[in-house]
Amino acid sequence: MAGTNPRAARIAALIQRVVASALERQLHDERLHNVTITDVRVTNDLQIATIYWTQLGHDGKEQGERKRAQQALNQAKGRLRTLVGRKAGLRLTPELKFKFDEVPGEATEIEDILVTARRRDEELAKSREHAQYAGEADPYKHPEERENRWDDDDDYDDDGYDDYGEESDDAVETGDEHDDTDTDTDTGLTGGQNA
Repeated sequence: MAGTNPRAARIAALIQRVVASALERQLHDERLHNVTITDVRVTNDLQIATIYWTQLGHDGKEQGERKRAQQALNQAKGRLRTLVGRKAGLRLTPELKFKFDEVPGEATEIEDILVTARRRDEELAKSREHAQYAGEADPYKHPEERENRWDDDDDYDDDGYDDYGEESDDAVETGDEHDDTDTDTDTGLTGGQNA
């Protein structure tokens, strides 16, 4: 478990300084060129120190350079552990484990995705500058318009009925009004005659 107590955090910081300094000044290995120590985590029992590292590689050669750097770090473990023991003054020096830090690479990928998204947003904004509505700008009906509509006298259709099917007061009578006599369509008899 990674260290959460203050002593483990202090030892982790010390290990990071010692290893980074050793990579820069004491280990003259070409395979460790451009290796950076990004973080160190020490377990609470101070037995294991996991050292996270990254490397700025050349395009297309990152995988090979990373493998060679990992081999060089593994070969230098004993020497680095001795240096840490001297500087820290610990009775028991933690075992050193090196692990490649994926976070910087992932952060670069995320940054690339964000740049692409920003470009797309800019292109959309440019295309919207000259865009026009296919229909009306606001195709929805608003309550104010409905209220005003009922106030008008033009609510009635040409046939003299309003939208609810009620007859208007000033409807023109055409003479074809319904009379009160019922016609039996089967017999042809009117309602006043007996069969």
